[in-house]
Amino acid sequence: MSEIADLFFKPKINRGFFYGGGFQNPTCEETIEVHNPATAELFTHVSVAGKDDVTAAVRAARAGFEIWSKIDPIDRARHLRKFADVIEKNIPNLALLETEVTGRSIKEMHAQMARIPEWVEYFAGIAMGLEGESNVVKGGYVTMTHYEPLGPVALLTPWNHPVLILVKKMAAALAAGNTCVIKPSELAPVSSLVLAALATEAGLPAGVVNVVTGGPVTGMELCGAEDIHYIDLTGGTATGRKVAAQAGERLIRSTMELGGKTSIIICEDADFDGAIAGALFSAFVASGQTCVSGSRFIVHRSIYDRFTDALAVRADAIVIGDPMAEITQMGPVISKASQVRCLRMIGKAKADGAVQIAGLTSPDLTAPFDKGFYIRPTIFKDVQSDHELFLEEVFGPVISMTPYTTEAEALELANTGNFGLGLSIWSRDIARAHRLSLGVRGGVVWLNDHHRNDPRSVWGGVRDSGFGKENGWDALKAYTTKKSVVVRTAPGYDDWFAGSTRYG
Repeated sequence: MSEIADLFFKPKINRGFFYGGGFQNPTCEETIEVHNPATAELFTHVSVAGKDDVTAAVRAARAGFEIWSKIDPIDRARHLRKFADVIEKNIPNLALLETEVTGRSIKEMHAQMARIPEWVEYFAGIAMGLEGESNVVKGGYVTMTHYEPLGPVALLTPWNHPVLILVKKMAAALAAGNTCVIKPSELAPVSSLVLAALATEAGLPAGVVNVVTGGPVTGMELCGAEDIHYIDLTGGTATGRKVAAQAGERLIRSTMELGGKTSIIICEDADFDGAIAGALFSAFVASGQTCVSGSRFIVHRSIYDRFTDALAVRADAIVIGDPMAEITQMGPVISKASQVRCLRMIGKAKADGAVQIAGLTSPDLTAPFDKGFYIRPTIFKDVQSDHELFLEEVFGPVISMTPYTTEAEALELANTGNFGLGLSIWSRDIARAHRLSLGVRGGVVWLNDHHRNDPRSVWGGVRDSGFGKENGWDALKAYTTKKSVVVRTAPGYDDWFAGSTRYG
């Protein structure tokens, strides 16, 4: 059995960190437990990287950068396409690993994993077209521009989509010629180590993809490392403020994809069955644990009762249980702390006077899943705009329903609060849908669909949901600096201090 296969089938072995093309022993004995959220059983331990470990990983990334950045983009693209091929061959095992660590249903993971190689292939392709310009300018000069990579960059990734979000960031960074030091969430750190090993198996030079594991202290050490030149974080808003402040102190660029409180506007003329199906997907895929999970539904009063009743029936029919079973439609939330937070917010919604219409019974699961961190799909109607459930991110399968009458009222409700990541609008009147899309605050707006993602579709939020963009040319160029070279073509020379009057 190869070392890579061993990673999949014997994950309980702690192999330390991955940098410089191989696994490296930690400098201290501190570890973090990683639990299977479906059973609460211990899955594995990972090491906690201290300052010396982070320094060694960044040093390895610098050594890798001296090789990787000098490879022609056409040849880099060939390396990345081979990496995409290796990822694709390992999708079945990656899906199993993600399901065991995150609790996502195997059905969900197979669907998501099937698209992962596209990000690597896409950025490998467009990086070959990252061309500079030249201009003849006043005074006998030619200016030329070209794009250069930044150096080692830090990628801080979350637990809800460990592979997808990492590959989104990593593909753009590597295609631009940078090297990466990755700090995954301590709740789901295993797949990042596996991907780093797969990158080496695919032939990427040592030091191009590096991983250190640990908690917030490790993350801050990485962000503060002198030879880190860009920080790309997906995480909570509170963490984002700290990391952005650290980047600002060091005067390095950063991208922050942070929290959200996603509004779903259901107009009276929406395709009713399509909107119900879309609402279920937006709210309960990944157990409601995405930054764009549909969490507050703003429904036209004329269809409000019919819509809430139909949605509640469908939500109560969602099959929860063993994430490895093909019949399971929704798994647990990630941790005991997440489960407790969901239950607390459910209790607060009841105390505020909202009416619970789905998820009224506790999960009825047999051992070992009766110990898991399950929350039934839960719906509250008649939620007011000053209720906690309307305002605060749950990050779990608990949603609110609120009626509206006019478009102005719908926009006011949708824009309540400080978040601005994703929204969706459901209407068969495309003029109305587009008009509403111009009035809502958010970086990504879907019309008659939700949570669709593609490497060509720019992704990112505003205000408390962060700044900067993932996907597309915006992401690739963010990982570069544009250099201008000015060439004198005029004959002779100027001598300012001898009386020349030409300037500029």
